[in-house]
Amino acid sequence: MPRTKVAIIGSGNIGTDLMIKVIRTSEHLEMGAMVGIDPDSDGLARASRMGVATTADGVAGLLAMPELADIEIVFDATSAKAHEANAAALAPLGKRLIDLTPAAIGPYVIPAVNLDEHLDAPNVNMVTCGGQATIPIVAAIARVAPVAYAEIVASIASRSAGPGTRANIDEFTETTSAAIAGVGGAARGKAIIILNPAEPPLIMRDTVLALVHTPDADLRDQVVASVEKMVADVAAYVPGYRLKQQVQVVEIPEDQPLRTLVDVGARPTHQVTVFLEVEGAAHYLPAYAGNLDIMTSAALQVAERIAAWKLSASE
Repeated sequence: MPRTKVAIIGSGNIGTDLMIKVIRTSEHLEMGAMVGIDPDSDGLARASRMGVATTADGVAGLLAMPELADIEIVFDATSAKAHEANAAALAPLGKRLIDLTPAAIGPYVIPAVNLDEHLDAPNVNMVTCGGQATIPIVAAIARVAPVAYAEIVASIASRSAGPGTRANIDEFTETTSAAIAGVGGAARGKAIIILNPAEPPLIMRDTVLALVHTPDADLRDQVVASVEKMVADVAAYVPGYRLKQQVQVVEIPEDQPLRTLVDVGARPTHQVTVFLEVEGAAHYLPAYAGNLDIMTSAALQVAERIAAWKLSASE
C-alpha cells in the first residue's frame, strides 16, 4: 500500500514523539523530513539515526530540501506565533498542514467529533491538549441535551509543560474556550489549565462541567450512554484515555444562583460532571505526559484519515 510522506516542524518533545509514532505505528504515513532550529536537539539526532532527512534551519531549511517535493502533509509542532509564519511559507506549495499549536488559522478539528467535515481543509488546527481531551465530552452531552455552559479544567504535570506550552497559555484558554462552543456545541465555554508541580508527576486529569436544559426525565441514562460511547471513540486512537469516575448528573435547584451564566436562554435544569484521565503511551515522552500524547495521537489520527481518504478517492 502506498504511503503518504509527511514532515514535522519542531524537533522538541511533541515533534519527536509524533515522529516515533509515525515510524512505529502508522499504517498510511512515512516520515519524509524532520525540521528544527536547534542542531543539537535530541529530536534531530534521533531522526538522523532513524534515517529521516533533517534540517536545523527551520521552515526555510525545509523549503530547500529536495525531499519536500514528495511530502504531502506537514505537522507543525512549534508555537502559535511560529505557525503563522510557517503556514504562510508553505501555503503556496499546496501542502496539507496539521497545526498542533493554538494558532487557530484553520478549522478546529477533534477527530472523534468533526474530522469528516474537514478532510479536505488545507490547514487544520488541533486546538489544545485540554480541548482534545474534553471537547469530545461536551459534544457527547450536547447531542443529548442543549448545553448552556461548559467549563473544563485541564490539570497536567508541570514537568510535561515545556517552553512551547508555557508560552501559549493565553492562546490555550482562548482557543479551547472558542472550540468548546464551536465544536463542542456549548452556548458558552470556559477553559482553565493547571500546571501541577507534584512529585512524582501525576498523569493528565481533566474535569468537564456542563449545565444543560432539558425536560427529559431520562436524561441521566442518555448522557451516561453518550459519554461512554464517546470515551470509547477517543480511546480508539488515544489508548490511555478513560473515565476516572462515573458520570455525574444532578438536578439544579430552582433557587440556586448561576453566576457563571449571562444571557444563555432557558435556565439550565441539570449539571453534568465528567472526570477523565489521560495516560501517555510512552513512545518518547513519559507516561504521565498524557497532555502531549493526546495531541500527537490526535494529530496522527487526522493525518491517517486524510491519507486513507485520498487513497480511496484515487481508486
